[in-house]
Amino acid sequence: MTNTAAVKISDAEIRRQAAGKVRDLRALGSRGLYFRFHRSRDRGSWYLIHKGKWNLIGSYPELSAANVAAALPNIRLRLEAGEGASLSGWVLVGDLLSWYAERMARDRNLSSKRKSTAASAMKCHLIPRLGEMPLAEINKATLDSQLMWSLQETLSIDYVRLVFQLLALAFRAAFKLGLIPANPMAGVKFNDFSKAKVGVKPSRLRGVQLADLIARLHGVLPAAPQDALLALLMLCHGTRIGETRQARWSHISLAEREWFIPAEHTKTGVEHHLPLTDQVCRLLLKHRETQFAAGYDGQFLFPARNGKPLSESQASAVFTRLGQGEWTSHDLRKLARTAWADLGIDHLIGELLINHAMGHNVKVYIQSDVMARKREALEQWHAHLDQKGFALIHGLTGVRSGDSGKSLEATQNKGRKAIQETTIGEDSK
Repeated sequence: MTNTAAVKISDAEIRRQAAGKVRDLRALGSRGLYFRFHRSRDRGSWYLIHKGKWNLIGSYPELSAANVAAALPNIRLRLEAGEGASLSGWVLVGDLLSWYAERMARDRNLSSKRKSTAASAMKCHLIPRLGEMPLAEINKATLDSQLMWSLQETLSIDYVRLVFQLLALAFRAAFKLGLIPANPMAGVKFNDFSKAKVGVKPSRLRGVQLADLIARLHGVLPAAPQDALLALLMLCHGTRIGETRQARWSHISLAEREWFIPAEHTKTGVEHHLPLTDQVCRLLLKHRETQFAAGYDGQFLFPARNGKPLSESQASAVFTRLGQGEWTSHDLRKLARTAWADLGIDHLIGELLINHAMGHNVKVYIQSDVMARKREALEQWHAHLDQKGFALIHGLTGVRSGDSGKSLEATQNKGRKAIQETTIGEDSK
């Protein structure tokens, strides 16, 4: 067998030489670069000889000839610095992005919405613009010309920042895990490319519109009770759409008059506890009775036809119907938070109700009476809503807290019994 052949290496040349018997290919024009065939001849390894030592770069066909040629300058610098030559199969930015996209998709700590947003940004913007670029060529100039400047022409500055932050996170994670020798985005900031300020979008719903808003939801209630309740719960508590659409009856505690939102349903990854006022208890009672009348005795407040809760797209469609292009689900959350401030509700209580991320020290020093203060705040807010027409929806007049709780508890017990009977019947078949 001939040991070595000097050739101008390309993938086509490797495939041609695989039919012969040569073991090593020495790259003409690339000092010290060698390709060695494996026994199967359809695979091989890349090496770079540096100071008499054979340094493994990676495997073929995972690393093509073009990939290796693009990475050679960076590999030589790493060897001079005493670092390894292995590329772990990564030469292009697309390799790194594909790895990070898969990592995010499998991260249980990320919400489904965040995963889908990141996947869309990867697929539609980062990979098309940077996927074929060698990792060694990433710098401010290439980022500006290939990504940032073109993005800002067609997308909002908020979304451009999101794409930039996603790219930075991918490089940071790869570097921390030792998958790349250096982080070319270390020290690169968003304002290096744009001085535009990321603005806060004003709410399209204002306090003076409350009466009209509640009247609209009241009108929707008979024909689409689920749509109306979804919006009303968000208005009453300032909850996010994802937190609200996934609510289960088991999350509603009538004994404690509390709505529990598990950590996996919240954006902050922290469980959330909301007091239930008399008005909301009555609203929930009516909704459960409506579900029973329609033949539904399942576990979700907002079920879809497939037996699961409303999906993100289905819930968004609800607000497309309700808002008619004038407002979105998030505008209800903004309206509630603004109104709490206008009513003089303590800022910390407002932030706790809205479930914004809180600093560690704040969490440590929050005392047990916070639920009582949150209840007072919501009672004040719901009394204000009553003056705008909310009382016509829940129909609560002179009902004590305990009475509303007992009525809803009785309705829930009826539902649980029905579920148990259904389960037993299915098991006996």
